[in-house]
Amino acid sequence: MERLKAFLRTTFLGGFLIVLPIILLIFVLDWFFNFLTDKIRPVTNILVETARLNELVASVAAVIIILLLFFIVGLIVRTSLGSYIIGFLEEKILRRVPLYKIIKDTVIHLFGDEKLIFKGVALVKPFGNDTMVTAFITDESFDGYTTVFIPSAPAPTGGYIYHIKNEFVIKLDYPVEEAMRTVLSLGGGSGKLLNTMNEKKS
Repeated sequence: MERLKAFLRTTFLGGFLIVLPIILLIFVLDWFFNFLTDKIRPVTNILVETARLNELVASVAAVIIILLLFFIVGLIVRTSLGSYIIGFLEEKILRRVPLYKIIKDTVIHLFGDEKLIFKGVALVKPFGNDTMVTAFITDESFDGYTTVFIPSAPAPTGGYIYHIKNEFVIKLDYPVEEAMRTVLSLGGGSGKLLNTMNEKKS
């Protein structure tokens, strides 16, 4: 009976862990599509009236137009003139808008290259003993302290900022994205990260 209960529990849990992320992904994509199509409805209406497209096709076409707009802006930013203009606008206007920098940093963190925010991976000893915590270096000062971000698991967008003495910070030559995977997997795969520390010592 106990084996049957264990089998049913682990089988259900295994299916749950596979199906739930898919359901959540579908929900997020559906929400994003509905949000986007609602905001681009003026463009959709123009396409429906001028190109005589049905609403669904017009919505898809409007989304494609917006994605192309993102791509074009990205191309412009890659040029020296475009980069200068965007930098000027951010410095003189956008950074004066409340919460702009926080929103931008969050978007970069979620969709961009983590290395833009994190300068490296480290194991830190926040309590001064042998307990170690996976951390991401965000800044370094000249007074013997390192600023690190210690994310919560499995949601790395939340966490705590610590200013720790350098003697309690073990910097690792380890990819940021790989270390982030250990956070998302509740510590799974941390063996490689710890081995990196041992290799550094040897």
